Amino acid sequence: MLEALIFDVDGTLAETEELHRRAFNDSFAEWRLDWYWSRADYTRLLKTTGGKERIAAHMVEIGASGVDIAALHRAKTARYTALMEAGGLDLRPGVAALMDDARAQGVRLAIATTTSRPNVEALCAACFDAPASDVFEVIAAGDEVAAKKPAPDVYMLALERLGLPARRCLALEDSRNGLISAMQAGLRVLVTPSAYTASEDFTGAWRLIPSLAETTLSALADPAAAIKE
Repeated sequence: MLEALIFDVDGTLAETEELHRRAFNDSFAEWRLDWYWSRADYTRLLKTTGGKERIAAHMVEIGASGVDIAALHRAKTARYTALMEAGGLDLRPGVAALMDDARAQGVRLAIATTTSRPNVEALCAACFDAPASDVFEVIAAGDEVAAKKPAPDVYMLALERLGLPARRCLALEDSRNGLISAMQAGLRVLVTPSAYTASEDFTGAWRLIPSLAETTLSALADPAAAIKE
């Protein structure tokens, strides 16, 4: 029996990565850093999970030093939140309907994300007009675990807080790192690739579909459902 859906956030609930990229670039400009991440740069950097980790990876690439990564990332988070509040972000197709169906059928909703809790709150305010805790019963965020995706830590934390075994839950992801993370936690994984992850390898996914508009809760509850190429 399917008892919980565990959602990734960025790229899965909404196409947020372009807002993240803009927030990074705005913050770099505010800090008078001559850095600019193009779409190609950001696609490459997304293979490193976590905003602070992404900044550190960029600094290694260009041989930079002397930047307070934690403070710069706080500035980026504040900018991202402001951009969210300005509007223009929508849930991906099918997300709201699937969540409503899950609630109606008593299937619990959870989050397992690499992003920070403030970013989860910003998205929920923008897309649901509600605090995250009113939308999702359980939230496991990247700033609460020792290792971020593709490590399984955040999914293990979500399962612990749900009090459920992995076999009774389904993970929803958009990236290879997320897929690996969820699989290592013992979860079946439904992948809906996002604009920044469409070319990644999703070998091992339970199902691979363009968007959640393509499926129903009853299909997700069927453990025998085949992967759709």
